[in-house]
Amino acid sequence: MYADPAARVPSPGPLTTDQPAPTDATQTDVTPAGGTRRLLWHLGEMALAMVAGMLLLGPLFEMGGAALGATDTLARPEVAALVMATTMTVGMTVWMRYRAHHWRGVGEMAAAMYVPFLLLFVPYWTGLLDADGLLLGGHLLMVPAMVLVAVRHRHESAAVIRRHPAVVALARRWPTGLALLVTADMWLAPGVLSPWTMLVLPGGYLLIGLIRRTLRGPGVLATQLAGLAVWGTLTLVAVVVGGRSAEWLVALGWLAHAGWDLAHHRSGRVVPRGYTEFCGVLDAILAAVMILAILSTPA
Repeated sequence: MYADPAARVPSPGPLTTDQPAPTDATQTDVTPAGGTRRLLWHLGEMALAMVAGMLLLGPLFEMGGAALGATDTLARPEVAALVMATTMTVGMTVWMRYRAHHWRGVGEMAAAMYVPFLLLFVPYWTGLLDADGLLLGGHLLMVPAMVLVAVRHRHESAAVIRRHPAVVALARRWPTGLALLVTADMWLAPGVLSPWTMLVLPGGYLLIGLIRRTLRGPGVLATQLAGLAVWGTLTLVAVVVGGRSAEWLVALGWLAHAGWDLAHHRSGRVVPRGYTEFCGVLDAILAAVMILAILSTPA
């Protein structure tokens, strides 16, 4: 999508790219084939890139505001909305350009970040919306705006471009990078999660498997239900015993699920490998942080 004609590689022969030139029998890995699937894939990538931008750049804005004495200004709802739109736009722009989308498409998608908030400034200033309504309404309007831009360019194909091998390697490890960004705050303030969070671990596999229809086959559903039973039991035991024992059960439960993710990553069953990579790194980091928190806190 959003192909940039200037980025195309016209000459045949060996290319320093992360994928071979497309042929009748080979699809590039830029976007999946198929109109609807391709559109949904693109929107999913944009959402992840926006989240990454917020997680990475949000703290930088806060530190910069504190250093400049502009903390109160950044706390104003209008400014906070624009800062949020900026962080999302930066993350989205970096990924779209990596995917060889042309600047016109990038600009339209950036407008989809800002315009919804700008439209709600007047109702906010006149008292028709409060601060929460401004932020929530902006995000709700952002979704159809993004879909509109993506649909408008749905027939444009991505270009095959030259990329440095280091850039390719980092881009292909985006689930790991996203997991590191998501857990960055946990390292600064280590703590132990609620036991109930362990129910999310097997639930994610069952939900995704149900949507993707990958729970069929010998023993697949039974294995996932067994996982649900194991982590459900751990959750109930942790809730009942409480105290330091419960904290260790939670930490070890998350660590065990990292092994579960690794097994599914190797088999490629039930969920996409990108999900298992993200989930595995996330689970391992959270488990390590919780163990650190337990060991550093007096019993």
